[in-house]
Amino acid sequence: MAEAVPMRAKFGLSLSTRAILFDWGTLDDLLDMAETAEESGLFHGVWVGDNLLSKPRVEAVVTLSAMAVRTSRVKLGTVCLASFPFRDPLLFALQWASLDVLSGGRTILAVCNGGSRFDGPQFAHELDVMGVRSGERPARVVEGIEILRKLWSDGKASHDGRFRSFADVDLQPKPVQKPPPIQIAVNPKRDDMPEEAMERILRRVATHADGWQTDGTPVERFRERFDRIRAYAGELGRDTSGFDGSLHMMVNIDEDRDRAFEEATAFLGAYYGAGYITRDHAETWLAYGPPQAVIDKLAAYIEAGCTMPIMRFVSARPREQLQRCIEEVLPAFRA
Repeated sequence: MAEAVPMRAKFGLSLSTRAILFDWGTLDDLLDMAETAEESGLFHGVWVGDNLLSKPRVEAVVTLSAMAVRTSRVKLGTVCLASFPFRDPLLFALQWASLDVLSGGRTILAVCNGGSRFDGPQFAHELDVMGVRSGERPARVVEGIEILRKLWSDGKASHDGRFRSFADVDLQPKPVQKPPPIQIAVNPKRDDMPEEAMERILRRVATHADGWQTDGTPVERFRERFDRIRAYAGELGRDTSGFDGSLHMMVNIDEDRDRAFEEATAFLGAYYGAGYITRDHAETWLAYGPPQAVIDKLAAYIEAGCTMPIMRFVSARPREQLQRCIEEVLPAFRA
C-alpha cells in the first residue's frame, strides 16, 4: 500500500450505494474501489450517500463497516446522512461509535435535513411513513448532534429535549475519536431566499458542526458562504483552523467533452429521475471532459477555500474513471 501523499486538499472518493440497485455494479465493486483509492495514497477518505425510502440504497453504516475492514488508513464518511432526522439518536450514537472503534477512529459524519415535503412525493411519503413533520427536520438534526456529543463524552449523559429525553446513560463503547467530527450538509439553492433565512442556515452550521458539506454550488457562492460560516463560528469563539469545507462533485473524465457530458447526465438522469438535472445544474455540479478540465474545476474550488473535494464518478465505467483520476488528475494536486 502506498503511503499517503501530501496533497493540496483532502480528496475524497464518493461511492454510489444506490447504483448497485440498477445493476451498474456490485457492493464488492465498491469495496474494491475503496481499496484502490487507499492503495493510491492520493485519497484522504471514502464516502457513501444515504437515504431511507426516497432514494433506496444499501445502508450507509453497514457499507462503511465493510469498508473499515477492507482499508486501514482512509477516512470513512457519509455524504449527507439524509436519514438522520428519522434515526433514534441513542441507537445511532452506538452504531457510529462502534464504527469508529472498528475503523480505529477514521469516521467523519456528515448529517443533513433530508428532503422536505415539497421536494417530491417520494420525500412526502417518507416523512409520513416515519411520522416526522417536514418543518421539524432542522431541529431534529440539531438535537441529534447535541445528543451524540453528550453520549460520546466520558461518563453518564442526560438530555431533556423536544424529541428525546433520557437520564444517566453511559453509552459504551465510546468512539476512538474524542469525539468524531460532525459536518452539516446543506445547500440552499434559491437565489431569492430571504437574507434572514440564509443567515439562520449558515449560523446553524457555524454553531453546531465541525465542517460544512455542500454540492452543486457555484465557485463564488461556495467562497462567500464558507467565509460567512467561518466568520460566524469565529464570533462564537470557535477555532476554525480545522473547520472543513467539503464539496460533493460529480466527475466524468473523457477527452471528448460532449461525450463526457452526455454520459454523466444520462447517469444522473437514471439515478435521480428524468428531468432532475437541468443544463445549468449540470454545469455547476459536474467536472467533465479531459483531465485538465477536471483539474481546472477542482482547482477553482480549492482556491475558493474548499478543503475537501469529494468526487463521484458518474459513468458506467467507474473503475476506469477512478484509475484515470489517480493517474491523470490527482497528481496535479501534490503539495
